[in-house]
Amino acid sequence: MANHSVGREGFLKHQVILALSVILDDPVFMCRMHMHMAYRSVAQVPQGADSILASGLIPFLVEKLEEEEEEIQEVILDTLYFCLQWDSLQALQSNAVPILREKLTSPNEDIRSKAARTLMAICMLLDGKNEVWRHDVIPLLVMLLDDPHIDVKGNAAGALMFATVTTEGKYAALDAGAIPFLLELLDVDLPKVRLNAIKTLTMLAEAPEGRRDLLPQVNKFKALFQDPVLYVRHAAQIATKVIEWKP
Repeated sequence: MANHSVGREGFLKHQVILALSVILDDPVFMCRMHMHMAYRSVAQVPQGADSILASGLIPFLVEKLEEEEEEIQEVILDTLYFCLQWDSLQALQSNAVPILREKLTSPNEDIRSKAARTLMAICMLLDGKNEVWRHDVIPLLVMLLDDPHIDVKGNAAGALMFATVTTEGKYAALDAGAIPFLLELLDVDLPKVRLNAIKTLTMLAEAPEGRRDLLPQVNKFKALFQDPVLYVRHAAQIATKVIEWKP
């Protein structure tokens, strides 16, 4: 039902989201799994994400990240990502950042990738950026830029793109050695990954030390002026201006 628009409308109209929450602690794995899959489907539309947020379920979903089996954790991370793009305050108040930090070191590549993506949503708020810096998450995100799996790299770069907006975030990433890893991502064949890397490097170039280290590499950005993807070309042009800026 939750995979179709009519079903989702019914979920919202008849408060099925809250009714399903009684299954959060059901002893049967498949009951819990199907419940979380329904939440994930509903959360993919703005009204559904808003309804989950309004139901006050985010703290319970965050808590389940520490308790549930890995297969369900992956689904919960999807739901959290869809919801936290709209409002991450409940997650921040529920101690989500240190829990997600732990998930970044999971041996499961999907969990690492989705944890980084969820942190990207959290970092859209200034409070999220500050929490990620305070909990020393940035060095772990930098480490994931060298992950063997491209989705993990791309989502780590995306989280860093937001986390490095603040001065503290910039210097945490610079101190962790982010620039060489991000430069390597400029050659990746996925436009989203290239874009995340360019935007993060642009943030780092706003710091004098970042600009100094990137200036010898500026031709890498100029080469992207011919990129087939418009928004990648545009981002490369902005990055070049920031890198070549002189006080």
